[in-house]
Amino acid sequence: MSTEKQKHNDSFEQLEEATISTEQFIEKNQKMLIRIVLIIIVIIAAIFGYQKFYKIPRGEEALRQMFMAENYFAKDSFNLALNGDSQYKGFLDIAEDYSSTPSGNLAKYYAGLCYLYLGDYNNAITYLEKFSSSDLIFSDLVKANIGDAYMQLGDYKKAADYYNKAANGNTNILTTPMILMKAGEAYEKANDFKSALKAYERIEKEYPQSMEARFIEKYITRAKLNIK
Repeated sequence: MSTEKQKHNDSFEQLEEATISTEQFIEKNQKMLIRIVLIIIVIIAAIFGYQKFYKIPRGEEALRQMFMAENYFAKDSFNLALNGDSQYKGFLDIAEDYSSTPSGNLAKYYAGLCYLYLGDYNNAITYLEKFSSSDLIFSDLVKANIGDAYMQLGDYKKAADYYNKAANGNTNILTTPMILMKAGEAYEKANDFKSALKAYERIEKEYPQSMEARFIEKYITRAKLNIK
């Protein structure tokens, strides 16, 4: 018999042996394999059921609850927006009861803003820090809002740090110069005039067409005088 034919026969025998072994394994462990398949089916069904019968309806219910809270917020009725009324939940309950939904996450941001406007700055920081967003501009605005809260608390160093983080995120001509201006003012209040000057000069160099750039020279001059 030729070497090639021998190799072919050997390969065929190995394949046959493997097939027989597999069949024997299946026969021997049939019950266990059926259980595994059933478990996989149950898991898939549970995930599908959770999405269809729990998560999606919860998200829709959260949206309905958010509608009235947002209306109160738009009317500057921040206490009602936070706590709700006899018929509708406020942002606090929505954030807690629907935390796994996008509306529940957004409710944390609204709650933080409500506390900010009501002068409860510590709670404002707590809820704003709980909010998360994949939108870079939105995320930067949240950092700036936290900076606003620290500014009101008189913690100018922390306020400046948050403003600086926000200004170094997704830069644009609309929000970045405004946030840099806030950073400069916070640095000045913290007696860090060198950092304030950097913030003001960045507006002058990088955003000369912005509203803030129109009057930036006087802030630059003031910061330089305080450094001397």
